[in-house]
Amino acid sequence: MSILQSRASTSASTRALLGISLGYFMVLLDMTVLSVAEPDLAASLHTSVAGLQWATTGYTVAFAALLLSAGAVADRHGAHRVFRFGTAAFGLVSLLSAFAPNLWVLVALRVLLGVAAAACVPASMVMITQLYTDPGRRARAISTWAAISGAAVAAGPIVGGALVGLAGWRSIFVVNVPIAVVALGLSIGSAVTCARGDRRIDWGAQLTAALALALCTDALIAAGAQSWGHTAWSLGGAVLAGSIFAFLERRSAAPVLNRELLRAGRVRAGLLVGAAVNFALTGALFVLPLLLQRQLNPLQTGLAFLPLTVPFAVIPPLAGKLVARIGPRRPILTGLALLTAGGVVLAAAVFAGLGYPVLAFGLLFSGFGVAFALPALVTAIVNAAPPGTTGAVGGLLNAVRQVGATLGVAIMGALVTPGIGWSLLTSAAACAIAFIVFGYPRAAES
Repeated sequence: MSILQSRASTSASTRALLGISLGYFMVLLDMTVLSVAEPDLAASLHTSVAGLQWATTGYTVAFAALLLSAGAVADRHGAHRVFRFGTAAFGLVSLLSAFAPNLWVLVALRVLLGVAAAACVPASMVMITQLYTDPGRRARAISTWAAISGAAVAAGPIVGGALVGLAGWRSIFVVNVPIAVVALGLSIGSAVTCARGDRRIDWGAQLTAALALALCTDALIAAGAQSWGHTAWSLGGAVLAGSIFAFLERRSAAPVLNRELLRAGRVRAGLLVGAAVNFALTGALFVLPLLLQRQLNPLQTGLAFLPLTVPFAVIPPLAGKLVARIGPRRPILTGLALLTAGGVVLAAAVFAGLGYPVLAFGLLFSGFGVAFALPALVTAIVNAAPPGTTGAVGGLLNAVRQVGATLGVAIMGALVTPGIGWSLLTSAAACAIAFIVFGYPRAAES
């Protein structure tokens, strides 16, 4: 009987892990599927590069800012409840996005999608730690989670290209609805039930953090459009909102940022790595379709991204075994080195007009870089979390990653006018800086 119970428990855990992973798959798919829809969306809604930037960053700004507290919400109200609410909301708002009548309605709905995504991601990490308490099994589970969710990055441009070619940009939002239904069906059950906590949430500080990030993003987008008055006002507002946030944080009994986590050099260096990886990845996914679709249709553009995206689905299980054997440090450094090399090759290909074969090598280096760095980074950060703060550290890591994604689109998009090669060189520089900081001996200290 005990053997049968054990098998039933393992089956339930596997099913729940699949549902959790599909929830994250959906969140990441929504980030990448939009990339190849940019020209069709711009033509349909009569918008510029700045409008496309907001269609992307409306999602990542809300996602990044609310992730700071979403982990605390998961710890307080029970991660399984928060995950299920976020997944259901994501499916519903995706359906509404398909019927957006203009750009700014779409941006508003993208903001709501970011809110729903923020509910899903840190909660999913808490649920995995509840399902798998053994460190070795947890590392393998995180690798599975990363592989399934990484498949979204691999599938996104191809699925998006096919859907846009067949039915236009609106169809890319409809695809989230069945995924949300399946994720909910697999994750509902008694396999994972997370206890409620008593952590408080400072919503005043949370809202000022969101406002500061939104205004900073707006300033960067305005600078790219050479609207200098707009840039100055938005930048001033960002500084003011950031100052208010710092003031509230110093006096808060429940600060948004976990000060205990930020004291550790290893955690600070890891957060910088997360920001740099997403800066390079999301920025490239934004600017490269603007280059490729001068000569390719949406489906061909999606296929052109295969060297970048396929490693996300193939490498994470190998990376998980590697992390379990040698620890996360060397895989993270390897990933950053590959990302730096990839950015340099991509920039050289654009500057010299070397054609797609050289561009494909740059995409391949970058894809392997992300695939090695991110699973190792998640394991390193989660294992460093003090007891009872898994949701908070998961939220912090993913918030910083989405800040990196937001800045990647804003900064690399702003550099499109001088030249896409400069955008790609900026991503290489960001990864090189992260490599130096993370590789510095003190960053390895516990």
